[in-house]
Amino acid sequence: MAQMELAVLDFIQEFFRNPFMDSLMPAVTSLGDAGFLWILLGLALLCSRKYRRTGAAVLLSLAADLVICNLLLKNMVARVRPCDLNPAVQLLIARPSDFSFPSGHTAAAFTSVFSLYRENNRLWKSVLVLAAVIAFSRMYLYVHFPTDVLGGVAVGWVCALAGQAVSRRLFPQA
Repeated sequence: MAQMELAVLDFIQEFFRNPFMDSLMPAVTSLGDAGFLWILLGLALLCSRKYRRTGAAVLLSLAADLVICNLLLKNMVARVRPCDLNPAVQLLIARPSDFSFPSGHTAAAFTSVFSLYRENNRLWKSVLVLAAVIAFSRMYLYVHFPTDVLGGVAVGWVCALAGQAVSRRLFPQA
C-alpha cells in the first residue's frame, strides 16, 4: 500500500511541482498550522448571537479533533511520513515532528467544513475549497500520504458530529 501511495505522491511531484506551486503550497499549508485559522473562525462565529451555536460547534469539534487526531490516533498508529521513506524529495517546509496518520491539518480543516455544513451555514462551501487546497498541500509537500489525508477527512466528520451534538445541548434555541 505504501508503494502505491508513494507513487501518487511522486506523480504529484513530477506533474505539479513548479516554482509557483513551490512558493504557494508552503503558504497554503501554513494556514492550517496549529488550527489557528479554524479557531479564529469559531471565535468569530461565537461572538455573533446569530451564529453562536455554529461557533460553539466549530470550537467543540476542533477540541475533539485535537484529542482524537493529535493525541490518540497519531500515536496509536505511529505511521512514518513519506518524506522519511523517500528522503530524495527536497522538503519545502520543516519536517513535521509527529507521526503521519491522520493529517492534522486536513482533520482540522474538514472538522470546520463539516461543522459549518451541519449547522447549515453557507460559509461551508468557501471553507471547503480552502480545506481541499490545504489537504492537497500536505501531499504536495510530501509530508502526508493520500490515506493520511482521507483519514483526516474522516476524523473531521466524526468530530463535527460530536461538536454539533454538544453545541446543540448548550444552545438549543439557536
